[in-house]
Amino acid sequence: MKMLIAILDDDNVETLLQALTAESFRVTRVASTGGFFRKGSATLLMGLEDEKVELALKILREKIAPENHATLFVVPVAHYEQI
Repeated sequence: MKMLIAILDDDNVETLLQALTAESFRVTRVASTGGFFRKGSATLLMGLEDEKVELALKILREKIAPENHATLFVVPVAHYEQI
């Protein structure tokens, strides 16, 4: 299992969320601020099975506008529990 963390401009979020949820990904959106100009951004958190990581990354790469950018982290998850 992996945790995908994507930090991106607010401009990209709605289109990206629609594309991810259309593929049945569950996504948590967290408002965040950062960068030189303290511009609004969003942080997306996704818990993924290992075999779904490449599809999620493909969607992110396709849906993020070329003039914007995102920072992506894919980290291993030692334990996952949903209560």
